Amino acid sequence: MSDMAAAVGDIGPAGTFLSWGMFSIQLGNLIVIITMLVVFALVLVLPFPGGRRGR
Repeated sequence: MSDMAAAVGDIGPAGTFLSWGMFSIQLGNLIVIITMLVVFALVLVLPFPGGRRGR
């Protein structure tokens, strides 16, 4: 029973943190945020498929 509790309680080493002054963020979270911003920018810039048809 104690082995199972130890396995469940062990979540592994902490991630890599980047700090700049008072600001600190985990590297994995920063990669997710940058990816979301890139996808958002692409959605704004790229045209819809078939969006420029004559009316």
